[in-house]
Amino acid sequence: MTTAALVRLDRVSMAYGRGDAAIHAVEQVSLEIHKGEFIAVVGPSGCGKSSLLRLISGLHPPLAGILTVEGKPVAGPIKSVGMVFQNSNLLPWRKVVDNVLLPLEIVEPHRSRIRRERRSYREKSIELLESVGLSGFTEKFPWQLSGGMQQRASICRALIHEPEILMLDEPFGALDAFTREDLWCLLRDLQAARAVTVMLVTHDLREAVFLADTVYVMSNRPGRIVKRLDVSIGRPRDIEVTYSTEFQAIVHELRGLIGRTVESVVEPD
Repeated sequence: MTTAALVRLDRVSMAYGRGDAAIHAVEQVSLEIHKGEFIAVVGPSGCGKSSLLRLISGLHPPLAGILTVEGKPVAGPIKSVGMVFQNSNLLPWRKVVDNVLLPLEIVEPHRSRIRRERRSYREKSIELLESVGLSGFTEKFPWQLSGGMQQRASICRALIHEPEILMLDEPFGALDAFTREDLWCLLRDLQAARAVTVMLVTHDLREAVFLADTVYVMSNRPGRIVKRLDVSIGRPRDIEVTYSTEFQAIVHELRGLIGRTVESVVEPD
């Protein structure tokens, strides 16, 4: 791509804590995410995948290096980011539609408008929920929904304020295989329809290859990028493609890379 990167990390490092007690999570990471791109980050447990999400969303400052979003240095939490985690984290005392509205009560300019425009915002929330198959469940409480339905609502909540970047941290890890694959297709269709930029952190290599344009493989902590792999399989992708020789070859290559990083400890410079 010739366009400027939406997200750019140039030799970025990150640590939790200070001094000798600091835990170095990410070391000298460089990568770019372009507008409308879907990237996935994979690697061994504890390698810093989720730390990258925290960095890019502005929830944790870098220790060193250059980090920009839309060409501007990241200096704090970014409003143009939507987040989805492994647990839906829906508020149990709020109905599903009101859970989806929550970001609009926090993020400007919606926060200033929601009191006088709540009806239209509510209609928007219902339309979004219906688009992901939750018609008839908008007035239910989270505990009345299955795990997969709760995660659909969580994705809607992350998208309601029309973020520039959608960040997913193991969003389907707690779900059964059939529900997970169903949500892969949902996410595939949402991303295609909205052209939102997506960063997915996952342990599921099939998930990464099915959804992403580009997969980054990280080393053991402190995490470094050891491989950037372009997924050449054409779009749109159906679940049947996961049984193809090409798909399985990519998954096998990723598994081999991660296996080698687990066997060798990468020391910081």
